[in-house]
Amino acid sequence: MSTKILLIVAHAPSPNTQKLAQAAYDGANHPDIDINVILKSPQDTQPEDVLAADALLLGTTENLSYMAGLTKDFFDRCYYPVLEEKQGMPFAVYIRAGHDGTGTKRAMDTIITGLRWNQIQDTLILQGEWQDSFFEQVEALAMTLAAGVEAGIY
Repeated sequence: MSTKILLIVAHAPSPNTQKLAQAAYDGANHPDIDINVILKSPQDTQPEDVLAADALLLGTTENLSYMAGLTKDFFDRCYYPVLEEKQGMPFAVYIRAGHDGTGTKRAMDTIITGLRWNQIQDTLILQGEWQDSFFEQVEALAMTLAAGVEAGIY
């Protein structure tokens, strides 16, 4: 049996969001979890990456009450090539929102519903002023997704 793949697609335009992406990577790479973790930026992620993955964790920023443009570009490029092949794929998302994140969440929910992916946990919205606890929250989300995929729960 081959090792399962968790693809993390993280839009990380700032030092703090880069640290969030690293926290996701570190959480999914917990030593007790045997899973192959791949971290990519939205612009570097191709449909083939999604097709090869067993699960996907997406991190985006809130930009003008919507997902980041590069995150939207990822969906624009990958939506139809993966639509039929990846239905039911385990998925989780975190949003770094300076405001409330509801517009970004709504847009993400619409796309994920269309893709028919299996969102394994409520969207994690890291809202308001920066808090160092955001790192632990993202790390825990990634660890939960990775452990569930490895165990065959999702």
